[in-house]
Amino acid sequence: MVPHLITALNGPLLELEQKILDATPAIERWFRLEWQEHTPPFYCSVDLRNAGFKLAPVDTNLFPGGFNNLAPEMLPLAVQAAMAAIEKICPDAKNLLLIPERHTRNTFYLQNIARLALIMRQAGLHVRLGSLSEDIKEPTPIELPDGQVLVVEPLERLGAKGRRLGLKDFDPCSILLNNDLSAGVPPILENVHEQYLLPPLHAGWSVRRKSQHFAAYDEVAKKFAKLIDIDPWMINPYFTSVSGVNFHERIGEEELAHAVEAQLKKIAKKYREYGIKETPYVVVKADAGTYGMGIMTVRDPAEMKGLNRKERNKMSVGKEGLEVSDVIIQEGVHTFEKINEAVAEPVVYMIDRYVVGGFYRVHTGRANDENLNAPGMHFVPLAFEPNGIPDSHAKPGAAVPNRFYMYGVVARLALLAASLELEKTDPNPLI
Repeated sequence: MVPHLITALNGPLLELEQKILDATPAIERWFRLEWQEHTPPFYCSVDLRNAGFKLAPVDTNLFPGGFNNLAPEMLPLAVQAAMAAIEKICPDAKNLLLIPERHTRNTFYLQNIARLALIMRQAGLHVRLGSLSEDIKEPTPIELPDGQVLVVEPLERLGAKGRRLGLKDFDPCSILLNNDLSAGVPPILENVHEQYLLPPLHAGWSVRRKSQHFAAYDEVAKKFAKLIDIDPWMINPYFTSVSGVNFHERIGEEELAHAVEAQLKKIAKKYREYGIKETPYVVVKADAGTYGMGIMTVRDPAEMKGLNRKERNKMSVGKEGLEVSDVIIQEGVHTFEKINEAVAEPVVYMIDRYVVGGFYRVHTGRANDENLNAPGMHFVPLAFEPNGIPDSHAKPGAAVPNRFYMYGVVARLALLAASLELEKTDPNPLI
């Protein structure tokens, strides 16, 4: 059941949809060849914004935490994708150790862990949960609202030399991290040998930077745009980054204001080129981290110089209470999608190189130029029309399957960018 969806598409995005549909064989072949050269992350979610005149990713998460928001009818697809991913990494895999976030009392997040464990079990793996929390000293059952019970256990180093990681009486082939390592890499995860750590440690936010990801995405978007003959800007948000900022001490304010001004001028030029009447804006956010923390919408460079104490406090701290010193200034992409009159944005989920579903993040209290990843949001599953394939004969903008296919293409571009990003930042690259 597709939710009541309202989207205004104008000329540029209708043209993009048509070009993607016309080029479907070439696009799928292009992806197939790219995946021969690059290894996709084990899993990934991508936040998209559909402005009616452009469609672009605004965030790419390598530790997706919303599998519980996927439509149940998409689970067989997720299981198939997990099977393919596991078979490629460790064909004879039997045991999988799943390591969640430390906060074991967030029931929404734990429902995500339960759904993820179910997918992996259906893919043929014996799954157990290991915790990085120092409070977990013995197997600890946690009851979920739907009656399910998760058992979280303390991690142990295994073997005579402690080269492997597992649980008591449980030695896994692969270790799946659903913890984004914002607070750094715990010693117990370091120097793990003979096992596959998915994703790798350098995918964690203690190392990863959004600016590195979007630099890789810029590279991918240009190649793809050339393939289907479009302006790369149609699928790519402008961005720049500023380091050494201290919001409390007001250090870096001038540099931030100049960077914001430069981005707003670039966006305004594109808006004039396409006859777009909307007001350009940028999103200033921490260059590392997630959960919608440390984010502000800016329409005028002067706003960066007049932050009050509350705004400075909000911008200075990210997840795990870490100080923010590096920020990314990203072109703001409006979202003109609505579900039952509430502003919405699509989030696409992938396992290996396959789209396995997604959902709309919906917020009744936010405008179309604001961050929706905020308290008060809710989620509406996207079925991605499992029985409907793109209809190249449909009028542009009229067919929901065509829209979802377009989402999947742009999300996979971000997935490919993530694989390039991880290659370029690998501390131990294969020579």
